[in-house]
Amino acid sequence: MAPPALTSSSRGGRPFWVTLVFDAGLGAAAALGQAPWNLWPLSLLALALLCHRVACAETPRRTAWHAFAAGLGYFALAMSWIVEPFLVEADIYGWMGPFALVLMAAGGALFWTIPAWLAARLAPGFPRQGIGFAALIVLSDWIRGWIFTGLPWALTGHIWIDTPAGQTAATLGAIGLSGLTMLCAALPLAFRRPGRFPALPGTVLAVLVVATAWSAGLARLAQPLPPDTGPRLRLIQPDATQALKWDPYWSEVFFRRMLDLSTARDPGMPPPDAVIWPETAVNFLLEQSGTAPQDIAAYVGAPVILGIQRVEGSRYFNSLTEFTDQGIGPIYDKFHLVPFGEYTPWGDMMARFGIRAFAAQHGFGYSAGPGAQVMHLSGLPPMQPLICYEAVFSYHLISGENRPAWLLQVTNDAWFGQISGPWQHLAQARLRAIESGLPLMRAANTGVSAVIDARGTPRAMLGMNQAGRIDAALPGALPPTPWSRWGDWPAVALALAVFLCVAARPRTKLRS
Repeated sequence: MAPPALTSSSRGGRPFWVTLVFDAGLGAAAALGQAPWNLWPLSLLALALLCHRVACAETPRRTAWHAFAAGLGYFALAMSWIVEPFLVEADIYGWMGPFALVLMAAGGALFWTIPAWLAARLAPGFPRQGIGFAALIVLSDWIRGWIFTGLPWALTGHIWIDTPAGQTAATLGAIGLSGLTMLCAALPLAFRRPGRFPALPGTVLAVLVVATAWSAGLARLAQPLPPDTGPRLRLIQPDATQALKWDPYWSEVFFRRMLDLSTARDPGMPPPDAVIWPETAVNFLLEQSGTAPQDIAAYVGAPVILGIQRVEGSRYFNSLTEFTDQGIGPIYDKFHLVPFGEYTPWGDMMARFGIRAFAAQHGFGYSAGPGAQVMHLSGLPPMQPLICYEAVFSYHLISGENRPAWLLQVTNDAWFGQISGPWQHLAQARLRAIESGLPLMRAANTGVSAVIDARGTPRAMLGMNQAGRIDAALPGALPPTPWSRWGDWPAVALALAVFLCVAARPRTKLRS
């Protein structure tokens, strides 16, 4: 039997499940503000309608169902790229793709459902539960970055990254952008009066808030950037299709392609000071490289920074190092691994009970490195490496006395198709540059490789499924941003304060 909330009728006489379909459509519309669509006005409108529907819901149960349906639509579209890894070997794993998408969307939807239920319980009545819901979504976006190792993907604030308003992140971070989104979505509720045109005053105020953030962003973008630093870097994108990447024949083709791209010379242009290859660029382990580091560096004519796998005993690591004419340089091991993609959670714990098939310590998946670090490579300013997924987490950025001069992301986005995943990943890399005030160089296997300045603006890009190179001087760094000193705490505190203010007002009587 279906839950009572689904079988009862809505106030308009329609079955409640029909309204849930509409909510799912609102969620999908809200997701269109994410890259690569970037339809942020549509996202704001959809979220404003959702806040209104949450505010009008008569019981906590109905409120929760509205939010769950909307979250299901939102995460199903925003995270639709999760199906792509299962299609690399579709004959074996393709059947798992739909299940992965449904589970991912349902899990994400809970991060909207719980805020809606809490708002209805702790701040019931119109318009307070809609405003409370908006504030709690900001806190939920923050919690998503931490709980179960974190997945701060498709935050409501990510709709601003490609706009001048995205520069707000230099002060309040990604969570501050979520606050901007949900503030604009909730403002129309705050001025509703019976018998009047309810949304107009709040809508005007929301427009003014967006205009203010936009203008402040334009002013920041208009300020001069520091001059480029001395080193010239070359980013290599080999376009190694994931289905062929480890094939013995094709891996050799891709390797030769990287060498050819690395040694190409433009008339009148100086050679690069360093060449950067993407994540897991080669098909051999670091311990099996022999004289390859010296040979590759000598052939290229410059140090090569690359992603490579390495092994210690029975443990494997997803690593980054430097090949020079002297051999192997410093080594960095990825430490924030992808659950179920690079390791199985609690796998090592299960090995204590004799279940070794999921244990990284026995070679099933990667082991985590010690943590974020700054690398000092040949002739280059100090750099913080980010391997693939690590660029999603703003709290891994190093600040203070050990602040690097630039960020380097090497990644293999070939797993995630062409439509949305790689573009959303790029957008988040741009956000790390805005938050930190540091330039970011990005070498991707199949795209998108990019040179990103200290305000998150791409200076050069190689699109999806293109083999090529980018030569560029390393952009200069800005002084530490307010966010790099304060982190997310001001934005989190503001969202919590708004919710507490709404919840503290006299309550209306709850219905069961």
